[in-house]
Amino acid sequence: MGSRGQLMEVWRPKLKQASLLWLHGFTEALSLHRVLIYCLRSRELAIRTGQCFILNGLIFLGSIFVLKSVIIPTLQWILPDQCPQTVSQEPCSFDGILELYSSLRLGLLQLVYVLWFYPLYIFSFIISSMWYNDIAKYGFLANAKSGNTVTELSSSPKATQTDKPTDLGGVMIGIAEQVYSVLLLNVFFLEVFLTGYIPYIGKVLNFLLLSWMYAYYCFEYKWNFSGLSLDKRLDFFESNWAFFAGFGNPCILAIFFFSPLVSYGVMAILFPLFVLTAAGSDADKLITSQRRKWDGAGLRRLPIFSVADYLSMRVLSFFRLEPREQIQDKAL
Repeated sequence: MGSRGQLMEVWRPKLKQASLLWLHGFTEALSLHRVLIYCLRSRELAIRTGQCFILNGLIFLGSIFVLKSVIIPTLQWILPDQCPQTVSQEPCSFDGILELYSSLRLGLLQLVYVLWFYPLYIFSFIISSMWYNDIAKYGFLANAKSGNTVTELSSSPKATQTDKPTDLGGVMIGIAEQVYSVLLLNVFFLEVFLTGYIPYIGKVLNFLLLSWMYAYYCFEYKWNFSGLSLDKRLDFFESNWAFFAGFGNPCILAIFFFSPLVSYGVMAILFPLFVLTAAGSDADKLITSQRRKWDGAGLRRLPIFSVADYLSMRVLSFFRLEPREQIQDKAL
């Protein structure tokens, strides 16, 4: 009992720290008033945000609503799969015709998906990805108009940062870092997808990893415009994993219980809003203030991207590209 009590004494402060950081991240994500403030400051931002809502909300989600509330019931009425109810309850004599109706109805629905929903999904994904970058840029500029300066990552263990080289070598290092970043996030996305199939704990792990993934995506735009290196982003993110888990939870809660197509449409509307809340978030100052309350003792770094990092390095080794540590050493 004594050792158990000592263990609880050790873990209780850490659990409290993680809970407080999670709560701060959760409330930062829900600071949606920033979206209205930034849209009032930037006409371009208001236009892009409105376009994103029209494309993904009115057109994409509206199409799904029309499909489920109009098209499917109409096809069900024209091509029924059940015999009309009769008073005598006689056996149905139209089984062959009903099977034909069912096949025709399914075929027409598949045609609607192939000719409308799948092309619309691809079009929405491509256009929205470009608009997200514009929204992040305009939000970053709108935040700068208020006099806020970017201090993100200043309190991370690897806070020392020098200007990146601007010569050809520096450009090549920047390109290599971007290639690695894209590969790392894609491998991490695959890891998130596969965890959903783990028995018993798969759904919980999937929810947690998805929260971290979307939180990273939201802050990555801000960090890109700030010129912060990938190594510093990952270090700060993994060192403050509880905050970013809290930030990502509202993003995932909004889509976790919907079908894939509906989830995409909802996320496509909400994601730019969370990008804007991330643009105005002083995560660094928040975390630093908490560390002062804890006499500078923060949570241990959690290697969230370690598996994705290892697999990405294995992939890059086939192309004889330099490891991320060597790239970072040259950049510094």
